[in-house]
Amino acid sequence: MKNQSLGFAVVLLFLFSGCLKEPGIGGTSTITGKVYAYDYDSEMNNLRAQYYAPDEDVYIIYGKDSVFSDRTQTSFDGSYRFEYLRPGTYTLFAYSKNIVTKLPPLMPIKKTVEILSNNQVLTVDDIEINK
Repeated sequence: MKNQSLGFAVVLLFLFSGCLKEPGIGGTSTITGKVYAYDYDSEMNNLRAQYYAPDEDVYIIYGKDSVFSDRTQTSFDGSYRFEYLRPGTYTLFAYSKNIVTKLPPLMPIKKTVEILSNNQVLTVDDIEINK
């Protein structure tokens, strides 16, 4: 009888652990934000302009993945949107010119956020990049 109870508990644990959803596509939540650019001259010494950047790639990493999971481009006003996400932790990033050491020439500017519930619309602070 003891072995049957243990077997039943293991089966229940297996079934319920399979129901846990990892961060990613398949949910009802949305992450939005904007990319703000500081536009420097070719020597990266003088700031020429600053603006919300259109046509910039923004990447998202689901949970603890080691590579990006999806990508979108910013709109004319620098805004981006990732939809249909499940609760979980997400890392967003855009590439920026490295004006400090110049090597590597591009570096990711990251923002990590957490969706806590279904139907959540999460607005992220601006991702600030150098161009």
